[in-house]
Amino acid sequence: MRTTTDLLTEIRGLVAAHAHPDLRTPVDGLLLSRVETVEPDHSLTEPLLVVMAQGGKRLLLGDQVFEYRAGQCLVVTADLPVSGHFLDASAEHPALGVGLVLRSAAIAPLLLEAPPGRRPRGSVGLPALATGEADVDLLDATARLLRLLDRPADARVLGPVIEREILWRLLTGPHGDMVRQIGLADSSLSHVGRAIGWIRENYAEPMRISGLARLAGMSPSAFHRHFRAVTAMSPLQFQKRIRLQEARSLLIARAGDVAGVGHLVGYDSPTQFSREYRRLFGAPPGQDAARLREDSAPYAGRRLP
Repeated sequence: MRTTTDLLTEIRGLVAAHAHPDLRTPVDGLLLSRVETVEPDHSLTEPLLVVMAQGGKRLLLGDQVFEYRAGQCLVVTADLPVSGHFLDASAEHPALGVGLVLRSAAIAPLLLEAPPGRRPRGSVGLPALATGEADVDLLDATARLLRLLDRPADARVLGPVIEREILWRLLTGPHGDMVRQIGLADSSLSHVGRAIGWIRENYAEPMRISGLARLAGMSPSAFHRHFRAVTAMSPLQFQKRIRLQEARSLLIARAGDVAGVGHLVGYDSPTQFSREYRRLFGAPPGQDAARLREDSAPYAGRRLP
């Protein structure tokens, strides 16, 4: 068995050789990230496994802080609005990461063979984000998946096989209870996920907790507990973060129409919109948008969380 150091060296080389600004690769579900700046970024992430090969990242979800570095991994099991910045990243020493989309259709069949979950049924939902060490077996499978980028003829057949191995390592590892929630149709994550999906699609609309609770199949009080456990935010905080991140994207093209953008994302009061925007992004909407257009680095490409 190769050592962790040997595997990380190979992974770094493969990521550096194949990473592109849009993250995607020819191997289905495999994402690569190369970042040379430590500027703060805000994004809406999907369920992912991320293995950091070089550098590191500090993430903020609600009021919780997570950090992971080379040789460690990040597991995300829901669509979450996160903010953060890369650590020790530069043109000479970029942050390099590998992502694998965590799909329920791939995880569900493995649950028939995986060990039973360790958490009692009916307990409050698990957090949807965690970090930890990437052990040698996970790194070895990650390296083999990356090698398929140089062997496109093999990728269609071997890619799903290696993806299955990686998912098995996750299900039988420290984050197994988190990951199995993705594949369970009746898990608290799947119920909360329906509400998350509604907020994402209808972020500009008025939100009623009673309606979201019905969508999740829970009482309002239970829904509040499970939603906060999964996302580290209340539903209102979650909606606000989605609104402001959507506004920031719109303002890049419509910087002169701050009030109009605020209205589009659900704010009736321009003053409230500007105040909450500044609190999150550190500058008023118009000023922030002008800076983003002058310095395109934060939007030069998508990034892994």
